[in-house]
Amino acid sequence: MKNFFLIASLLIAGFILSGCGSVTRGTSETVKVYASPEDAQIATNIGMSCPSSPCTLKVPRKTEFAVTVSKEGYKTEKVNVSTEVAGTGVASMAGNVLVGGIIGAGVDAYTGAMLNHNPNPVLVELKPENPENPETPVGDLSQVKQRYADLQKSHQDNVMERGGGV
Repeated sequence: MKNFFLIASLLIAGFILSGCGSVTRGTSETVKVYASPEDAQIATNIGMSCPSSPCTLKVPRKTEFAVTVSKEGYKTEKVNVSTEVAGTGVASMAGNVLVGGIIGAGVDAYTGAMLNHNPNPVLVELKPENPENPETPVGDLSQVKQRYADLQKSHQDNVMERGGGV
């Protein structure tokens, strides 16, 4: 009887922990789009759009898509956003397998919970059709780029301080 409860407990734990990535990371991700000039139109090939920048899109993790940024007087830019396995996605998958949650691993693979979008954020600096026209300056996201570079460096420094680096 004792073995029955042990096996039942392990099976229940496996089912509860299965789909770890789906539970901890979710099946959708916020993708931020920055465009310059800020009043450029932002649209995707999956039916999402924004009238200006910055733009926040909530996209299923397994969905690859294209972002098109346009504005009168500027050359239209298109950026393809792909998916890639995230480091935490790999950890969730490994956790699923170790705990015996093959079902959870399948759920995470099916829902895309182990994926991240790349690039994220999407940065688009529009170029004027006529560079000589003072009314259409070149797009400039240098401040946004610097802010994200600083955040990434801070994150890397924190990982190194906790002993996670080489």
